[in-house]
Amino acid sequence: MLADQLQRRGHDVDLLKVPHIPIKNLKNPSFAILATLKTLVTSKRYDIVHAFNVPSALPMRYAKAAKKVLSVHGVYGEQMGMIHSRSAARLADAAETKAFGWADVLTTDSKRTAAEYGTMGYNFAYLPSAIDPAMFEGLTGTQKRAGQVAYVGRDSYEKGIDILRGIEQDIHGTVRYCTDLKWRDAMSVLTESSVMVLPSRMESLPTAVKEAFYLRVPVVATSVGGVPELVEDGKTGFLVELDDAGRMADVINGILDGSIPTSDIVETAYKYVTSQLVWSAVISKYEKMYMELLSEK
Repeated sequence: MLADQLQRRGHDVDLLKVPHIPIKNLKNPSFAILATLKTLVTSKRYDIVHAFNVPSALPMRYAKAAKKVLSVHGVYGEQMGMIHSRSAARLADAAETKAFGWADVLTTDSKRTAAEYGTMGYNFAYLPSAIDPAMFEGLTGTQKRAGQVAYVGRDSYEKGIDILRGIEQDIHGTVRYCTDLKWRDAMSVLTESSVMVLPSRMESLPTAVKEAFYLRVPVVATSVGGVPELVEDGKTGFLVELDDAGRMADVINGILDGSIPTSDIVETAYKYVTSQLVWSAVISKYEKMYMELLSEK
């Protein structure tokens, strides 16, 4: 999305596209290796190379560029420890230490992530990711399906899908799991739902929440990571503690049966995302960062 927005504003942008092994534990390593090989044989020079996530830092290192930017979404070592093991977390910590040293600028989309890395001695610029309203054309105004609850995300432990499945029998409605759907199909399910649930154990600044805000679907989310930067309890959505699944079910049911009003909340959330987290409001911040970086000696 960032590349598309930059191209629309007249910037020359190349996207590095390489195949990868579509197996969970091999996807990132295979991308890093194949992408690095491609950058090594590419003769084109760039003003800036912008890598997203730590595995992308290796090809960034070998890219021919005047300046290099690395963006992360969440604390990498923490993510690897939750998804894999403590050993993986230690390896991730070592990898990110190397990766951060290869970049001229480090950015993240979450103030919480920037603060956490700050305690480790790293200086991260806060640059939020955004949504493009044009992508939602034809989705708004869809008739609601009574009692429908939407989950939009990966089928993975860190996303807490098992937490939602664990309380599904207590929910007075039907949960639709959008885990393997194309984006527009998932958004169709979301817009016809009465509530979206984000039961994550770990998050940065989740795009699914921004999408629900734009589609005026109330959000019930766990208070983890950067989620509270988006979901202000009782104002733009509803926050529950990670270990309080019973409270999560109660809030969902309250929204479904109407005992918890949401009309003001979804309007406040919509106004927030359309004023702060659409690309028209954010893209200039990226351009400013690039220009300032190129102006440095």
